[in-house]
Amino acid sequence: MKLLVALALVSFAVGALSQCTCETSKWAMCDGNPCQCNLLVGDNEKVLLDCKKLIPKCFLMKAQMRRARKGMDTRTIGGKPVETAFVDNDGVYDPDCEATGKFKAKQCNGTEECWCVNSAGVRRTDKGDKNLKCEEVVETHWMRLQMVHKELTGEVKEADLKSGLETAFLTRYQLPKEYVKEIQYDKDSRMVVVDVKKEIGDRKIDFAPFGWYIEKDIKELPQFLKPGDFEASVGAQKMQMEKILVYYVDEKAPTFTMKHLTGGVIAVIVVVILAVLAGLLVLFFLRRREQARYSKAQPREMDNM
Repeated sequence: MKLLVALALVSFAVGALSQCTCETSKWAMCDGNPCQCNLLVGDNEKVLLDCKKLIPKCFLMKAQMRRARKGMDTRTIGGKPVETAFVDNDGVYDPDCEATGKFKAKQCNGTEECWCVNSAGVRRTDKGDKNLKCEEVVETHWMRLQMVHKELTGEVKEADLKSGLETAFLTRYQLPKEYVKEIQYDKDSRMVVVDVKKEIGDRKIDFAPFGWYIEKDIKELPQFLKPGDFEASVGAQKMQMEKILVYYVDEKAPTFTMKHLTGGVIAVIVVVILAVLAGLLVLFFLRRREQARYSKAQPREMDNM
């Protein structure tokens, strides 16, 4: 009888522990009663999580870099909305985080090379040395999601699309519907463009976790504990995405210079300049040739006269 009671207690304890999980992060370590969850963000560094909310992006990036260093699994209409919008061309790095999970204004990734980031942790300046000054973390107040959905058999109505995406963003990413400002749709290219926007100065919500989670859902594997892809109920259909590009618009314009351009863009500019110079040279020599012919023709005409 005592043995049965002991086994029952063990089973109960195992069951209780199995319920101690973090739904918003499959990398979290959870135990205790009441349940507490932590995330390893360094070799001997962990942060306490509030698993009722999306995990701050800065912590998630640090956790991914830690896993990558240790050889662990890390996969878990469009265009710019305004001229100052930019995309994340640097990807994941090992960031410096505030105690709250916010990004510090200056990031160096453990090297002598540093840069300034916005509230989403995306580089918004050219890279410099450790003397680079980053006075503040500039808030991202507008994100444009440029997505392509998988093939559907039925018609997509824009009203159903807006309602379905708003509901999916709210239930999966805790994004209130009021921040989904505009949705554009091109059925031929299957492109969906969503503008998620807040007023300048609004600090009630941070868009960074939302952007991180939805990019992981579509580009790689979901960040959530339970498996499952992002999908929206659009009428009687389930819409899933296969591509995503995110544009960031900050409250202050970024300060990129020509150094920000990639090698490919610079090469194109050089080719265009050389082509223009070559065209000007051709025109110059053709004009000189015509002038030489005219000069020779004049004496012959005079001789005949």
